[in-house]
Amino acid sequence: MNFQPNSKETFMLIKELVSIPSPSGNTKQVIDFCEQYLQGLGLDMKRNRKGGLLVTLPGRRTDQHRMLTAHVDTLGAMVKEIKPNGRLKLSMIGGFRWNSVEGEYCQIETETGKNYSGTILMKQTSVHVYKDAGDAKRNEDNIEVRIDERTESADETRKLGIQVGDFVSFDPRVQVTEGGYIKSRHLDDKASTAILLRLIRYLKENEVTLPYTTHFLISNNEEIGYGGNASISPETVEYLAVDMGALGEGQASDEYTVSICAKDSSGPYHYGLRKHLIQLARENNIDYKVDIYPYYGSDASAAIRSGYDIVHGLVGPGIEASHAFERTHETSLINTEKLLYAYVLSSITTIE
Repeated sequence: MNFQPNSKETFMLIKELVSIPSPSGNTKQVIDFCEQYLQGLGLDMKRNRKGGLLVTLPGRRTDQHRMLTAHVDTLGAMVKEIKPNGRLKLSMIGGFRWNSVEGEYCQIETETGKNYSGTILMKQTSVHVYKDAGDAKRNEDNIEVRIDERTESADETRKLGIQVGDFVSFDPRVQVTEGGYIKSRHLDDKASTAILLRLIRYLKENEVTLPYTTHFLISNNEEIGYGGNASISPETVEYLAVDMGALGEGQASDEYTVSICAKDSSGPYHYGLRKHLIQLARENNIDYKVDIYPYYGSDASAAIRSGYDIVHGLVGPGIEASHAFERTHETSLINTEKLLYAYVLSSITTIE
């Protein structure tokens, strides 16, 4: 394998991606960034109607295609209500828990594009005032946004231009440590997006000829269930989602290997493709773990639910504390990059 991943460059790209607010439903800015990153390479590149970015690299065989996806949409929120005290009640975008964003800095984007900073807090935050500051339920009734503006009424907040339906994004707080870790919100799935963008760039710049025409979809609605369930060519045989491996008690995955998913809440992934990915990992000395994610769905499972007759799989770097304070290690990113490179150069073994 001639491909040599560069973790520093991948880290830099991840840092840029996570720093662009992109909750599901408001992803144009980050898709623009992805498109600009690939500009000037002479790629066949277009947007689909949902706003995702589709890149196609021609291969020797055009009768059978491959597709790989990663998603740039993230968890976030919308303004549900402007409260009488001028603070904001939120409605979730994506499947996080309120306790995971308590105390987080955030950004409110108005319809006109103006941004305001704020902090997500319990209304019972002050222990000097509220007896139940520690025991009160963390839910949408008790969580509110304190805006960094002088506003003490709903009318004053509305005069700022803030209204119901405005998007709220969370501060990523991205850091890279000397020990090779990157910790940030939204590594799900901007770590995988960075890997795919760098893979596309490498293949094009090095004039690598792929065995099959291969599509890369940077999807933008995965967190709400339908990011990668369209823009799939009729020739597509294999569909591989690149998304985080979920870590925790009882899980096989870790922060140092590439995770190959056998099953999630949608059911088993294609057995033949899974075995093919494992074989590629073994042949190329790539550290991997096979795992099951009990509360998980991917762009690949969304495509299956939409009725596509495809072979589907799921791989990705192991991400600690998913949908909260996420972290992974450079070795997990490197192993994922190596497996994807080996995969796009391999034969389709599941269907002849």
